[in-house]
Order: sequence, then structure tokens, then C-alpha cells
Amino acid sequence: MVKLTKIYTRGGDKGQTSLGNGQRVSKDDARVDAYGDVDELNAILGIARLHEDESAAKILNRIQNDLFDLGADLCTPHEENPKYPPLRIVEAQVTWLEEVIDSLNSELSPLNSFILPGGSAFSAHLHHARTVCRRAERRMVSLATVENINEISIRYVNRLSDLLFVMSRFYNQKGAADVLWVPGANR
Repeated sequence: MVKLTKIYTRGGDKGQTSLGNGQRVSKDDARVDAYGDVDELNAILGIARLHEDESAAKILNRIQNDLFDLGADLCTPHEENPKYPPLRIVEAQVTWLEEVIDSLNSELSPLNSFILPGGSAFSAHLHHARTVCRRAERRMVSLATVENINEISIRYVNRLSDLLFVMSRFYNQKGAADVLWVPGANR
């Protein structure tokens, strides 16, 4: 378990930070960018939860906890035979997202248009979270081109963005309050 007794260490005052294995890197390192976007996503979900439907609380609580797992995964570079095995996202976490997507989506009618982010405050925040999730995914894919990362973590954020989209529809009165895009409507 993590125990924080001192919040500032002055260790990052010159633009460096420590990764999960103790390695020092620049704060603009691709790995730091990736887990920074995951942290931002988690914060946005915290804001969304101010407006959440009670039935969404269990889902978002689990996601927020898993996002900390993902951050731990991303901040610890791959190494052969580590002294302490790092926390990694596992397939069961991806499977759970798929199960929730399937359950919620089964109550929605098919889409005939793209959705404009909006509707309820909760759904709008979920759309915002979805876009940050997609950015985190892009950063992770970029990181994977230069460093070895857990490939399950990329599948996790891909499914998570899908779940956030489905949740935004589900909590928009099961799609009834969705705001649909009308192509060329203002020409």
C-alpha cells in the first residue's frame, strides 16, 4: 500500500520525475505524457460523478480504481525478471468493460447519426472523459512505438472509451435525450 507523509520532495524542481522503477526521466517524457492523460481522465470522471446516476456509481468507482492500476502500469517500464513484479492491467479488466458495454448497449436503440456531446450534465462529462480517454490511447500507442508497454493496457483504454460512449447514451434517458448530428444542417 502507498503511504504518503510528505507531499513535496523538491525532486521535480528541475523538470525530472521518477518512474515506478526509480528511473529519473524528463517530465515531458512520452511515458509521463501517457500516464498524465490517464490521470486527467480519472479527474474528469471525478467531476462526472458529481452528476452521476446512482446506478453508475459502482461502474465509475471500479473504473477510477482501474485507472490508478493503469497509471501504475504505464509508469513502470518493462524489465526482465524485476525484483518486485509491477502492477499491470490484465485481461479480466478488459473483459469486465466489455460485459458492462454489452449490458448497457442492449437497452439502447441503434444509432442513425453521430452524437453531439451533451444532453444531461452527467452525459456531457462522460463525453468529455471519452475524448480524454482517446487522447490517452493515442499517447499510449505512440509510447508503444518506442518502448515496450503492456499491450493489454491499450485494449483497456480502447474499450473504456467505448464504454464511456455507451454510458453517455444510456444515462441520456437511454438515448432519448441524445443530441444528434445533422450533417450540413447549417449550410
